[in-house]
Amino acid sequence: MSIAEMIDTYWLYVLVGQYPNGPLGGLALTVVLAALGLLLALPLGVLLGVARVSRRAWLRWPVTALVYVVRGTPLLMVIFWAYFFLPAVTGHKTDQFNTMLAALVIFDAAYLAEIVRAGLQSLPSGQRLAAEALGMSRGQSLRLVLLPQALRHMLPSLVNQFASTIKETSLGTIIGLSELSFIAGQVNAQVLVQPVAVYGMLAGCYFVMCFGLSRLAHAVERRSNRQRATPVTAPSAVDRFYAFMRGGLRNPVSTLARNTRTSQ
Repeated sequence: MSIAEMIDTYWLYVLVGQYPNGPLGGLALTVVLAALGLLLALPLGVLLGVARVSRRAWLRWPVTALVYVVRGTPLLMVIFWAYFFLPAVTGHKTDQFNTMLAALVIFDAAYLAEIVRAGLQSLPSGQRLAAEALGMSRGQSLRLVLLPQALRHMLPSLVNQFASTIKETSLGTIIGLSELSFIAGQVNAQVLVQPVAVYGMLAGCYFVMCFGLSRLAHAVERRSNRQRATPVTAPSAVDRFYAFMRGGLRNPVSTLARNTRTSQ
């Protein structure tokens, strides 16, 4: 079988698996799994990262221990834990998709927590002191002042972690999840004579997804930098007039004296 015949025969199977006559699989399942993993791991990672820099030891130490344990464990072991541990806790057998999703969320949230912690600690302490001087509580200063700046600085590291999440979905093949790598293995087993082409196209699919994500993040970063570099426009004559009128109405005596000095 030539490469063109192989693509013509199996392109739909690689794209969506057996869907709609069976479960969703292939490239579509990989995209769904990676997107859900990122959406669920990001808020959990932010919460864990904030807890890592908390002043409360009863919150900081357990989260620190969790992060270190997960970071010191291969994702393969986390998948096995989720595959065997979740049924023991819930009493129900968990399917391959939910097992892989749980493992991705736990594993990536630990890494994202360290990225968030590093981003928060990279900010000068004057930012927090200035927010507190304006009357903000610690939660308000964190939510309104510190986290927006830290997330902007963390964007390159976050993109690297997101790209790693897309590639980590390929480990779902060890528990029989019909994601892209699993489908590619099945196609290679049926064709037999085109392993270089099959796994070359598999690598190309992962490259396109990761490269597209990195370019999207780069565009967001450039737009954010342009917005920060945009100079503040000078107030127009109308704005200065209304400002003058507001000042005059609030304190007419001082405004009159200032105008008199200006005319002299």
